[in-house]
Amino acid sequence: MKFTNGYWLLKEGVSAHFAACALDTRQNGNELVLYAPGKPIKHRGDTLNMPLLTIRYSSPAKNIIRVKVSHFEGGPDKRPLFPLEADPAFIPSIRVTEKEASLVSGDLSVTIEISERWNIVFRGGSKVLTKNLVKSTGYMIDSTEGSFIKEELSLSVGELVYGLGERFGALVKNGQSVDIWNADGGTASEQAYKNIPFYMTNMGYGVFINDPGKVSLEIGSEKTSRVQFCASGESLEYFIIYGPQPKAVLERYTFLTGRPAMPPQWSFGLWLSTSFTTSYDEKTVMSFINEMEKRKIPLSVFHFDCFWMKGFNWCDFIWDNETFNDPKGMLSWIKSKGIKICVWINPYIAQRSALFNEGKENSYFLKDKNGSVYQTDLWQAGMAIVDFSNPAAAKWYTDKLEKLLDMGVDCFKTDFGERIPDDAVFFDGGDSERHHNFYSFLYNKTVFELLEKKRGKGEACLFARSATAGGQRFPLHWGGDCESTFEAMAETLRGGLSLGLSGFGFWSHDIGGFEGTPGASLFKRWLAFGLLSSHSRLHGSHSYRVPWSVDDDSPLPDSAANVCRFFAELKEKIKPRLLHAAKQACEKGTPVLRAMFMEFPDDPACAYLDRQYMLGDDLLVAPVFSEDNTVTYYVPHGGWTNFFTGEAVQGGRWITEKHGFLSLPVLIRG
Repeated sequence: MKFTNGYWLLKEGVSAHFAACALDTRQNGNELVLYAPGKPIKHRGDTLNMPLLTIRYSSPAKNIIRVKVSHFEGGPDKRPLFPLEADPAFIPSIRVTEKEASLVSGDLSVTIEISERWNIVFRGGSKVLTKNLVKSTGYMIDSTEGSFIKEELSLSVGELVYGLGERFGALVKNGQSVDIWNADGGTASEQAYKNIPFYMTNMGYGVFINDPGKVSLEIGSEKTSRVQFCASGESLEYFIIYGPQPKAVLERYTFLTGRPAMPPQWSFGLWLSTSFTTSYDEKTVMSFINEMEKRKIPLSVFHFDCFWMKGFNWCDFIWDNETFNDPKGMLSWIKSKGIKICVWINPYIAQRSALFNEGKENSYFLKDKNGSVYQTDLWQAGMAIVDFSNPAAAKWYTDKLEKLLDMGVDCFKTDFGERIPDDAVFFDGGDSERHHNFYSFLYNKTVFELLEKKRGKGEACLFARSATAGGQRFPLHWGGDCESTFEAMAETLRGGLSLGLSGFGFWSHDIGGFEGTPGASLFKRWLAFGLLSSHSRLHGSHSYRVPWSVDDDSPLPDSAANVCRFFAELKEKIKPRLLHAAKQACEKGTPVLRAMFMEFPDDPACAYLDRQYMLGDDLLVAPVFSEDNTVTYYVPHGGWTNFFTGEAVQGGRWITEKHGFLSLPVLIRG
């Protein structure tokens, strides 16, 4: 949020108390503590009638510095908190003199000037990374919104900002205002399903804002040479994370917040869905699987979307007996084909569900401030929301899922989890605003841990939509509800690249788009993109995504069915590369699908690239986003080989080509 009216003035109704100087700086064990008044102290009378900010610097691990800015410290710590890791053996170096104080963590340092001006500098080695300058750190009071702690970090010339979750706008975030607030807003707006309060820049460092609630950022948008971030309340904590390479920044960030478990090998194959509101029953499902087999299209997972349960009953976890009269037999038949089974769930219990009264009587749902069950008609009539902060509610929920696993289900699509009220009462007494984003963590953690318990580590897999920091621990995630257009295909890729730069290793999307019905050209282009992603799913809203439904099973070599088979087989061929990249994601936090900037941070031509990507270390992929089959892409310096032809490709240049549907630019590095 913006507090100013231009550079000189504050907005009407806003008052500010900025840290003006370092009044007193001292070492307290392994912590450097700074007291900052709102003006230089010339005489004793200046110490009266103004706030004094307390700023604490510490280091949980090498090359990471924690900063906590506080106004009043007398209140209880707000919950929930992100679960974070630390290296208990690491001790930073602290030095305090008359003129400056410093804390050093490996190659990362913070230096505080002790004078009548505010000047704090973060360095990586001898290089200045970012600064706190005048009017950067402040306690802000908005007459309508309340109190906030605000921080600003300087941007140097040419510095570019990335990350902040799965965002579908421009890959480079400079000039954007971003609110870290999960919302079910599709892929064509500033809203996002996966908001992560972490960004990195091309200057070798990242910033993690340790607040699960609403964090508001102005990225060169309020002050053109600063990133501002703020959160409501009396304190704000953030971490500066040094690389200097992007992969090293992510490695340290995911050390703090967690790294993904390894998804099972079968999850990397092709997933086929019933789609959402289409008409389907047991016969439809069997015909889809038989027709895929007939066309020799390898299939790994079959997914049942919402209407495996009766309408108005979501969720009761009971198969709709009008369309599936022998679900156990059907699941057994599917598994006999060597295909895994996924079913859709969400964390909401409709009033008509057989589980509603059970949840109400046992206080398993979120409540309003009057003590009643928090209910809404948005999505399912009279629905309640499972309160995963209540261990008993979480167990009750997973007990229902366990029966499905015993029936033969292998994994769950954990849909929704974004529309969580910020005025509800949670069992754990936590702050409802902080629970809004954090709900996705508890929801997916609950289901993922059940799968690990029942199926074993290495066999657990979700297909999740919502997330916050740390959600990468519970793979995998998909990109949400996109339209069936080339523009939506491009925005989907931007979202995946941005999510990867936010610490998420595995990601998928709806091939062909979710809303609408894709034409043959778009669908075939999206097949190539989708099957050259870490995970691949055919799914839509009101139309099927089986390939023969798109171009009427044309006998041509480049029919949708043949294109699907071609790229599904190609994905099987490159699976060793994908599994190698997956191991890197689990061990280092490097995503499987990577922005070009991540692999080539020293090549300025890669800084803005968002229509191509690296799949693992060595495959450059440039999807075709046009009806006329034209694609323009950049090849970084170095040796490259065309994946399909084996021809050498000279790097350090832009290339424009036309490709048929059985081809696209895929280059092998080195």
